[in-house]
Amino acid sequence: MKFRFIWIGKTKDKNWKALQDEYLRRLSHFVKCEVTELKDSQDGAEIEGERILATLNPKTFAVLLDVGGEAISSRDLAGKIEKWQNLGLKEVSFIIGGADGVSRRVAEIADISLSLSFLTFTHEMARAVMLEQLYRAYTIIKGFPYQK
Repeated sequence: MKFRFIWIGKTKDKNWKALQDEYLRRLSHFVKCEVTELKDSQDGAEIEGERILATLNPKTFAVLLDVGGEAISSRDLAGKIEKWQNLGLKEVSFIIGGADGVSRRVAEIADISLSLSFLTFTHEMARAVMLEQLYRAYTIIKGFPYQK
């Protein structure tokens, strides 16, 4: 299985970038990872949504990270990942929209929508939290002590 991360904008803060890179490195021990950073648009979510849709593999399992998505625990996320593996999914794409969220079309094509928190995070912070939680999920699946 491969995880693909699609997000709007680049991570500019070197500390957040370092943290993202660290969790991508850790996560890559369990699953192939690819990051696609798309240019943000002053014209908003519709233009950014078209960029996201143009980048998505039509056969991917699309996971939208959205404040209105399903709130789950780290253990529940691990269970979802195990299920995806057992289903034989080849690619799972995690999508984080821009400052205005995502277009309706992007929300409609998502197979699942997950919330990282009821709190609001910067996009750079949300990326790091998402990557850390995916790494944590794999340590739960493998029975490693990290999650404790």
